Amino acid sequence: MPNFSEGRRKEVIGAIRDAAQGVPGVTLLDCESDQNHNRMVLTFVGSPEAVKAAALASSTKAIELIDLRNHRGEHPRMGAVDVVPFVPLKDVTMQECVDIADSFAKEFASKFDVPVFLYESSARREERRNLAKVREGEFEGLRDLIGKDPSKEPDYGPNRIHPSAGATAIGARPILIAYNVDLGTQDLSAAKKIARQVRERDGGLPRVKALGFDLKDRNMVQVSMNLTDYNLTSVHTAFETVSRLALESGIKVAESEIVGLVPLEALVLAFRHYLKMPNFRTDQVIESKLFEVVAETSTIKGGADFLGLPLSDFVGTVSSENPVPGGGSVSAYAGALAAALVAMVCRLTLEKRGYEQVQRRIEEILALSLGYQSKLLNLVNRDAEAYTLVSSAMRLPRTSDAEKEERKKRLQEALKEATEVPSITLEHSSKVFDLAKEVVSIGNKNARSDAETALELSRAAVRGAWSNIKLNLESMKDTDQEYVQKILGKVTPLLQKI
Repeated sequence: MPNFSEGRRKEVIGAIRDAAQGVPGVTLLDCESDQNHNRMVLTFVGSPEAVKAAALASSTKAIELIDLRNHRGEHPRMGAVDVVPFVPLKDVTMQECVDIADSFAKEFASKFDVPVFLYESSARREERRNLAKVREGEFEGLRDLIGKDPSKEPDYGPNRIHPSAGATAIGARPILIAYNVDLGTQDLSAAKKIARQVRERDGGLPRVKALGFDLKDRNMVQVSMNLTDYNLTSVHTAFETVSRLALESGIKVAESEIVGLVPLEALVLAFRHYLKMPNFRTDQVIESKLFEVVAETSTIKGGADFLGLPLSDFVGTVSSENPVPGGGSVSAYAGALAAALVAMVCRLTLEKRGYEQVQRRIEEILALSLGYQSKLLNLVNRDAEAYTLVSSAMRLPRTSDAEKEERKKRLQEALKEATEVPSITLEHSSKVFDLAKEVVSIGNKNARSDAETALELSRAAVRGAWSNIKLNLESMKDTDQEYVQKILGKVTPLLQKI
């Protein structure tokens, strides 16, 4: 989850993001940037070697495009590539992440001639476990200390700061939640006071780091926190503590935000607390079960997981000579994107002045669109698997009568599956079309173009799915007319509507 000192120039943010995303075997999960903090955070996953390559690629672009001598922002920083933490998620230990971080740090320092400090679980000195201590003085202060103060001697790289790229902290750590609470005041001293009261080093909440920031463009201040162990201090505990301290000073909380990604378990903890549901489990969340099923299905069938590809890689795979993923998968993807746009327009309409009368319906449309988005994404892989079944059946031997009969039977089964999947895609996309049509009328007018794009995307998804259905029905017209009529009876009214 590398952090870079750039949150304002969109072209630089895009270049750094694209550099990471372009590495094979890496899936980019999130790209978060903030103008006030003038900082961006990438979150990507993959095997150790792939993740190291992506971290190096994005760092190369950052060091090329960021000059700390011209950088100003609310967030403390000491490097263009400020901090690169490796976080164990699945099938990897913290010690393995320490080894990965050490290997990366050595290569990074050698390639860029930038001093590197190992921190958190990778730290070789106890005082360097805390990132705030490592970064103390920031770029301007460390410029004078590295090379002169023995306590500031880096773990790798030159014993001097890089003139434009500064210094970098690299290490391994557990999952961290970046959580901010915005206060309805412009009094920066109030935010700094509350930050002192909640952070661990000053006697506050365990495993909490906090600072007070000025959000000039929003005319308010912020208590910015890192929750380094959400089991010890949860999101809701941090929120309630800041809220209580703010209220004691006569200040209201305006809103709060999570920066980047968060574990589902952390949200479930808050859900249990506020709804008084101590026995609620993470596996009661529909999506967590759905992802398990999708993963198991992909493993059982040995199919490729096209949803695990970054969008640019998916596009590249479509353009290859391989027939999968093809039109059916692309249609499902288009339908999912249409549903995502509908959801976006709904979120941009909720709690907005002038749309009070449609709030309840917008909430319903949001829930429906998110459901169709998930279902349609599931069909991307399923369509490719259906094509594989047809292709396998076509290759079966047909020398003897018995072989011919077996091939005919298997091909019919495969063609039905290859027809059923786009039929579901067509049906779901048709429902998304209806939702898009509705939000064009009642949604936020400033997002009308997004709603209209959803309308056209869902229309394209329906027509693309129909092309697949039509081709397969043509192959079955002489062998199973009853099934052909059944499918036509289901999809024809939907096609006429579109």
